[in-house]
Amino acid sequence: MEHRLMTEFEKADIFMRYYELKQEGKIEEATALHRTMPLSPHLAMCMKKYQGVEHLLNSGWNLAEAEAEFGSDWLNR
Repeated sequence: MEHRLMTEFEKADIFMRYYELKQEGKIEEATALHRTMPLSPHLAMCMKKYQGVEHLLNSGWNLAEAEAEFGSDWLNR
């Protein structure tokens, strides 16, 4: 899946669909959709520090905002 930056409108749209899916009991689908939203850079950095790079990469989160803030090589530093 392509990781990309999103507008606030796009994030809100995804979050509303995520909420609807959760209400319908479609937890796995909701979680997968939620992870398409860019993870905040500072949360991504915390996950890298405390859970490791491999876990972060395997988590499926969109890391576009972290890359934009910290640079393309941030996971290797």
